[in-house]
Amino acid sequence: MVGWREAGVLGASAAVAGGVAYLIWNYASFSGKKTPGARAGGAGGGGGGGQEGEDRKEVDGERRRRKEEEEEKMKIVSAAAAPPPVAADKHPEPPESRPRGTQVLVLGLDGAGKTSLLHCLSTGSLEQDMQPTQGFNAVSINREDLHIEFLEIGGKEELRPYWQKYMSKALLLVFVVDSSHPQHFPVAREHLHALLTSDPSLPLMVLANKQDLPGACSITDLHDALSLSEVGDRRLFLIGTYVRKGEAELSSGVQDARDLIVQMVCESR
Repeated sequence: MVGWREAGVLGASAAVAGGVAYLIWNYASFSGKKTPGARAGGAGGGGGGGQEGEDRKEVDGERRRRKEEEEEKMKIVSAAAAPPPVAADKHPEPPESRPRGTQVLVLGLDGAGKTSLLHCLSTGSLEQDMQPTQGFNAVSINREDLHIEFLEIGGKEELRPYWQKYMSKALLLVFVVDSSHPQHFPVAREHLHALLTSDPSLPLMVLANKQDLPGACSITDLHDALSLSEVGDRRLFLIGTYVRKGEAELSSGVQDARDLIVQMVCESR
């Protein structure tokens, strides 16, 4: 028979192991214990009622005392086994989206007509032939109620690695494609989609330029050739454009592109 001193050691060990181990030990120790009252009842067969009553009272008192001790130990074990209280976490703030840049980034393969288009967008006409951009071409429009920064990066192969570096500063990506040279569409598509992976929400304006040339691809065909249905959930504009030197008015497509750019810049304020 395990004494109460030894039982206390077992109980402490069980408390470290957890409430389940403690309850198993507790059940086993009581199920195997015979009380003095049980022995007296079996031996006396109903004799010695006075003494037997006193013994039973003593046994009942001892049982109650032991029960109270065991309940107290169970509380201690349960507290030890339970995980520490954790304060309720505040609802995490939604991650802030990357602050939108301020530049209208103008990109495209070499020969697409980016520089001529940018000149028309900024001045409203094309007075002279434009030389291809060899590096960077920065243009600003400053009026009383309007400020637009355009940044064009040349489209030669050695300059294309710089495109990605300026995506973080872009408010809008204007991607210019020479619609009269469909053999260049696969390369244009590859570079365009590589750029868009860095920002899943950056607005995109694709200008199908040189629509006035014979054999120019329609904007519908260009949409399919560039896989624009796969650019994700972003604002997308596809506009057919062309520019001609000496014309006093912008073509309807260039005018539409200009109006949309002004609108988006105003909305970003």
